[in-house]
Order: sequence, then structure tokens, then C-alpha cells
Amino acid sequence: MGKVFDPVLIIEFIPTLIKYLGITLEILVYSTMLGTLIGIVAAIPKLFHIPVLKQMITLYISFIRGTPILIQLFLVYYGLPAILMLWNIDITRMDALYFVIITYSLSNGAIFAEIFRGAISAIDYGQTEAAYSIGMTRFQSFSRIIFPQSIRIAFPNISNSIIGSLKDTSLAFTIGVMDMMGRGETLIASTAHALEVYISLAIVYYIVVVILEKVFKISERYLNRYQPNETATI
Repeated sequence: MGKVFDPVLIIEFIPTLIKYLGITLEILVYSTMLGTLIGIVAAIPKLFHIPVLKQMITLYISFIRGTPILIQLFLVYYGLPAILMLWNIDITRMDALYFVIITYSLSNGAIFAEIFRGAISAIDYGQTEAAYSIGMTRFQSFSRIIFPQSIRIAFPNISNSIIGSLKDTSLAFTIGVMDMMGRGETLIASTAHALEVYISLAIVYYIVVVILEKVFKISERYLNRYQPNETATI
């Protein structure tokens, strides 16, 4: 059992935890950027029905969606060094932060791939035909017409996934990364005030999520600035 609940400690713990917010955001930013690249690349074989690659991507997405992120984290942390050791490449001394970023990038990539695939498929093929009719190549029609629209369509789901990923980063401490959650665990070990620490963590995470939601709403309005007002009276 912990010590008697002391609400004053919540205020004291928050500044200590915020000092480690940078690590949490670093994981989020890098894994989101890499995950976006992975997602775009992974969506292509499914969109264009490329043999073998399509089946491999489908299996990859299915595995990521069907396994807990904590298990994926341990598989990367213990499995990647073991695999690379077969080629005499030793990464056992690599900072645990990199394993976290790799794991979350792969996880985000699978989610983003499905989001991008759905968004691109939702665009009327007539726009592609119109692009061909004025002499655009397949790449030009995709990069100038289809992809920009798919970003707008996919943005709400991407935003939700990023917020979910932020909360998932709280598992990084399980392999030794000293992020906010990791610092929180050390505070619990040194003070025995677990409830106060978890309340402090909840407050910090909640504030960050609220800020992200505001930023995403502003960004979504910007992306939709040329769209007709759907709430207009008919």
C-alpha cells in the first residue's frame, strides 16, 4: 500500500514529469513521420494490386492490427538484435529509444496504409480519367490531383491515430526509456505515492491531447477551406 493521499504532491510532481515530455513527443513525432512514409509505400501494392507484395503487405497489416503494441515492442527490442546478429551486426548496445521509434513507426505505418488506401479509393476515378484526357501521366495525376485530396479525406483518421499513438508511448518505459511514464515509475519507487503520480501523468497527457485536438481541428478546417459548406441549408 502507498502512503496517505496528498493532493499537494500532484502539483509538485507535474513540473518534474513535464521535463520528460520532450522524450514522449520525440517518439511521437519521429514515429508519425516514418509511419506516414511506410503507410504511403505500403498502400501502393494494395491500390495497384501488385502480386506478392500485396499479399505481404496484407499479412503485415493484419499482424500489426492483430497483436498488442506491447508485444510488438518486445518483438522488435529482442528480435531485431537477434536477427541482425546472424549477419554479425551487433545492435544490443543501441539506445532503447530507437527500438521504440522503430516499433511505433511500423505500427503507425500499418494503420496509415489502410487509411491512405481507403482515402484514395474514395476519390472518383473520373478525376483520373479527366487528368489523362489533358495529357497528364499516371504519376502527375496521382501526385497533383489524387494524393492531395486523399490527404484531406484521411486527415481526421490520421489525427485520431496520432492521438492514440501518443497514449501508447506510455509503454516505452517497459524497455528502459526514461519518458514521462518512466519518470513517473521512478517517482513511485522513491516516494510510494502512486496515486498522486498517476493523477499527475493523467493531467499532463490530457492537456497535451487537448492541445493536439485543437491543432488538428484548425488544420482540418484549413484543408477543407475550398470545400462547400455541408451544413448550409438546402
